[in-house]
Amino acid sequence: MDRTTLAYRRLREAIVHGRLAPGAPIIETEVAHRLGVSRTPVRAALQQLRQEGYIVSAGDRSSRPQVAPLTWEDARELFGIVGEVEALAARWAAEKPETERAPLVARLRETNDEFLRVAKGDRSDPNTLFDLDMRFHLSYVEEGAGPRLLMLHRAIKPQAERYIRLYISAFTDEIATSVAEHGEIVEAIDAGDPDGSKLAVEINWRNAADRLGRVIRRMGEKGSW
Repeated sequence: MDRTTLAYRRLREAIVHGRLAPGAPIIETEVAHRLGVSRTPVRAALQQLRQEGYIVSAGDRSSRPQVAPLTWEDARELFGIVGEVEALAARWAAEKPETERAPLVARLRETNDEFLRVAKGDRSDPNTLFDLDMRFHLSYVEEGAGPRLLMLHRAIKPQAERYIRLYISAFTDEIATSVAEHGEIVEAIDAGDPDGSKLAVEINWRNAADRLGRVIRRMGEKGSW
């Protein structure tokens, strides 16, 4: 792995997982020292992260970069894009022969049942809930998507993941609603209904965006001044 790719992946992971907080300034020399590389690969990595929306400049492009804030407007756009990408994958998954759909449906039902079980536990772990939700969606995406759609999904999903990771603990009271929406996706794929599968995923992500909007309005945008 070249040093620019290393710097890019390490920085993106830190941003997505919240180790670099929304609005936090990014100082090239400090990043280079921490990663054990020169400033050149760090500068290239920051340019790529800026193009993908993970970082912004406080003023003009010559200003010090900072981690992009988490805003409702940005979340609505990201959730809409992810929803359309995953809906297309679900449609294609539903078009598969029944012999190929059956194992997928079994995995989806198992994951969704575990999602509900963990949520109902006395001490539900937000990180476990996050992992199960990611596993559920990724199962039908990987089954239905081709290489181009997968590449697009891998590029955009981590940006939405930033929001889900940060706010997941505020969604625990609405897990049952998410489980029911997941169930509609499973049933549509199981029935071999491409249109129904696509619509069910779109509804799930649209409702997720609405739920997130209520949480952001209550808790406030992160890193935004």
